[in-house]
Amino acid sequence: IPSMRSLTAEEYVEAFKSFLDHSTEHQCMDEFNKEQLPDIMAGFHHAGHTVKHASLLLTAFPGSSEQDLKMIRILQAVHPGVLIDNEIVEPNPQHVAAYKELVNQAPDLQNVSFIWHQLTSSEYEQQVKEKGTHKKFDFIHMIQMLYRVEDIPNTIKFFHSCLDLHGKLLIIILSDSSGWASLWKKHRDCLPSTDSGHYITSSGITDVLKKLGVEYRVHEFPSGWDITECFIEGDAVGGLMMDFLTGTKDFLGTAPPALRQRLREALCQPECSSTKDGRIIFSNNLSMIVVES
Repeated sequence: IPSMRSLTAEEYVEAFKSFLDHSTEHQCMDEFNKEQLPDIMAGFHHAGHTVKHASLLLTAFPGSSEQDLKMIRILQAVHPGVLIDNEIVEPNPQHVAAYKELVNQAPDLQNVSFIWHQLTSSEYEQQVKEKGTHKKFDFIHMIQMLYRVEDIPNTIKFFHSCLDLHGKLLIIILSDSSGWASLWKKHRDCLPSTDSGHYITSSGITDVLKKLGVEYRVHEFPSGWDITECFIEGDAVGGLMMDFLTGTKDFLGTAPPALRQRLREALCQPECSSTKDGRIIFSNNLSMIVVES
C-alpha cells in the first residue's frame, strides 16, 4: 500500500469539485448575497468616489472568482454607474488565469477595473509594507480562505487596517454548528496528520476580532453536504469526498483500516450528520462575519 500523503493543489481542486457538486455551499452563499449583501454594500459609498474592492481568494477556495463576480454585480446594482476598482490576491496561477477568462467573457463589467496580485496574503502584506503603498478599500472579502494562511490573527489585523472609513471586511468561515467543528474538536484523532490546514471555525475568528476590539456581526446560514457515497466501498465520488475531508490523496486506499473505520463512525455522529430520505447529510453550516472598519 502506498504511504499517505497530502493532496497537491491540482488534486485538491478535483476533490473540492466533488464537494461542491454534492453540497449547498454556493447556494448558501447566494442566499447571503441576496438577503444581506445589498444592505451591507449600501453603507460604504461616498458620492463621486470609486468603490475599492479587494478579493482575497487563495487556493483554499477554487471557484471564488465566480463568487467574487457575483458580489461585484451586487455592488453594481447597489451603486449604478460607479467605478469599481477590484484587486485580487490569489497565489495559484491557474486560478488567476481562470478568473481572467471569466472577466473576458463578461460583457457587463465595463465600469470595473481589475488588478491581479499572484501572491499569498502574507506576500501581499509584505509587498505593501515594503513599498509603503497602503491602499484603502471599501470592501474586502475572505471566502473560506483563512484555513490556509500562515498567521490568522495577523492576516485579519492587516487587512482590517486596509479598510477605508465605513469599509467592511467580510469573512466567510465554517460555523461552530457545522459538522466540521465537531469533527475537528471531538474526532481529530480520526484525521490523518497529512492535512496542513488550520482547524478553525467562526468562534476562533470572533475571538480574534474581540481581541482587536472591532465591531462585527455574525450571520448564520445552513448548508449541507451529501456524503452518502463515502460509505459505499469502491465508489469513486466517495473516494474524492474522503480525500477532501482529510486533505489526503486516496485516503481510502492508503489509510489503515482502523483509521478509515473511525472516521466513518465519526461522520455518522448526530453532531456531524443527519439522515434524510436515506441519504447522509453532513452539516456544512457557514458563518458570514461582517467586520466594521
